[in-house]
Amino acid sequence: MKLRFFFLSCIGTLFLISSCREIKTENPETISEKAFEKSVTKIKLIFDTDANNELDDQFAIAYMLLNGDVFDVKGITANATRNDPDVQGHYDEAERIMQLCNLKDSLPLLKGAEGNFAKISKNFNPLEYDGQDGVDFMLEETKKESVIIVAVGKLTNIALAIKKDPSFTERTKIVWLGSNYPEPGEYNQDNDTIAMNYVLNSKIPFEMVTVRYGKPSGTDAVAVTKTEVEQKMAGLGPKANEPITGRHGGTFDNFGDYAANLFEHIFDHMGTSQVTLSRPLFDMVALSVLKNSDWGEIKNIPCPILIDNKWVERPNNERKILLWENFDRDEIIADFYETMENPVFTKGSE
Repeated sequence: MKLRFFFLSCIGTLFLISSCREIKTENPETISEKAFEKSVTKIKLIFDTDANNELDDQFAIAYMLLNGDVFDVKGITANATRNDPDVQGHYDEAERIMQLCNLKDSLPLLKGAEGNFAKISKNFNPLEYDGQDGVDFMLEETKKESVIIVAVGKLTNIALAIKKDPSFTERTKIVWLGSNYPEPGEYNQDNDTIAMNYVLNSKIPFEMVTVRYGKPSGTDAVAVTKTEVEQKMAGLGPKANEPITGRHGGTFDNFGDYAANLFEHIFDHMGTSQVTLSRPLFDMVALSVLKNSDWGEIKNIPCPILIDNKWVERPNNERKILLWENFDRDEIIADFYETMENPVFTKGSE
């Protein structure tokens, strides 16, 4: 069994996360369901999303919910960004994907922050604040067992959790899809830079899954074309017990068809004739490298900070973070299609 070891910064507590499945040498078909379940060590996580932003969150949520032999999803939290400043829209879109995976109402889905950290933390009232449902859920779940937070939007919810309960930094870690590090400018980063710096300056273990627009070394390179999605996604995924009405209208009873619809509309402003256009599946990559660490390269660096929209290195900083880059696009995309063709529901499914 391949294990990834992570040491909590400054406190020496060992975090043990399994990055693959362990099955004994017998043919899996001869192993009872009960024995198979015992042979699996699942990654317990909370997924923090801005699901109504574009389309990569939806791919990530479906991938996570249908990798039930790998991920033990404790819940999903939502936050708002400038593309949709109403957190309800992000909640609704996440709920649509859960419904397509027959997991609506089977897993907690909670609203997090609508505003930014600077606004919410000013005169902070820990008994009543913007984002309280989602943030308090993170705080309580991480008290019960070792759960990691996979954050694929702004880091406001994470910063608020640390603000309310500093001991949060000692019982979880953050895997964040964000930043063009070492260059400036990236959507998740820019939506709440103050929250990001607050988290970076804390003691919470932190893994940065780089975006790097236009660079082959970031998740921006893990992209699929509109044509590929149209050809491969049609009908993929489990059939929903209850169809959804999509974000752009229409009715859908499987994620594959909805994904194709999302891909169609993401290019509306560019013209539908440009069928060779592609879009990265940024957020899904943060989950895929947890599933299999061989699908990216990781290195330990002194934690930098962003000042005046420029990354400032701190080579003498004792705090270290992990940096993910150079992702295996083909393996990650192939695993996504495999997941859609052979889904395994996370807990809570019927």
